[in-house]
Amino acid sequence: MSPARQISREVFPFLRVHTDGTVERYAGTDSVPAGFDPETGVLSKDIVISSSTNLSARIYRPKSVPEGRKIPVVVYYHGGAFIVASPAEPMYHHGLNRLVREAEVVAVSVDYRLAPENPLPAAYEDSWAALEWLAGGGGKVDEPWLREYADFERVFLAGDSAGANIIHHLALRRCRSSLAVKIHGLVMIHPYFWGKDPIDNWWTFVCPSNEGCDDPYINPFVGGAPPSAEELGCQRVAIFVAERDILCDRGKAYYRSLARSEGQNGKVRVELVETKGEDHIFHLFNPDCEAAAGLFDSWASFINHE
Repeated sequence: MSPARQISREVFPFLRVHTDGTVERYAGTDSVPAGFDPETGVLSKDIVISSSTNLSARIYRPKSVPEGRKIPVVVYYHGGAFIVASPAEPMYHHGLNRLVREAEVVAVSVDYRLAPENPLPAAYEDSWAALEWLAGGGGKVDEPWLREYADFERVFLAGDSAGANIIHHLALRRCRSSLAVKIHGLVMIHPYFWGKDPIDNWWTFVCPSNEGCDDPYINPFVGGAPPSAEELGCQRVAIFVAERDILCDRGKAYYRSLARSEGQNGKVRVELVETKGEDHIFHLFNPDCEAAAGLFDSWASFINHE
């Protein structure tokens, strides 16, 4: 390796950064094209949300929707520790196809910018921009599939790992803003939350903050006031955890905080779904297992519960 290509930092198992500034990713780089998926009967296409920041998304819909019928909208934010993955990564693309088939929804999978090229809060700002774009909806957003099929009274935010972290902050921000989009529910799968005791070196790499793992972006309990269900500004929240996931206990603590406030105001219903014997995002790594089928079934049922 030439002197200009020495490794300055290794962030296992995702990437390395070279001294010349080059970022070499060795995970989350595979991609599949949008289009028709014959296995699920789902159509997808890539769209541009903002040309100024190159913000894009992959949008999905069932191939056949009865004329005049409106179906729920799921805005999805992928995981990957804020440094890898995209909507086009095979496991995310296939997972969204499956969700759209099972839940009968329109899904918008957001391709936010990644660190370290774009340190946080870039991912949060892109994710908010996607929500602002959707807020131009209500039948007015300039996207034919949304205009024709989307029920803007049933908008759900969903995400896994870092994506679940993102939707927590989006919900808080939307509740404090005048953004004209109603969030019916949140689906948080294996959320990436932590506290002052780090579990890895990823967070300090993606977020140049003096607060480390006690930064409010990664620790929803910082400042002593735990999050309340009402602060999220939606009717229902589902939190999925996996028993063997190192993030499981933190996800349960987050659930308990919301559940306590749920009992106080009665306006928000909070659910915890724990999968025994499984690890982080198992439903994407092993989509054919029985536990993955159970997770997707619970997810679809949550969306379509009246």
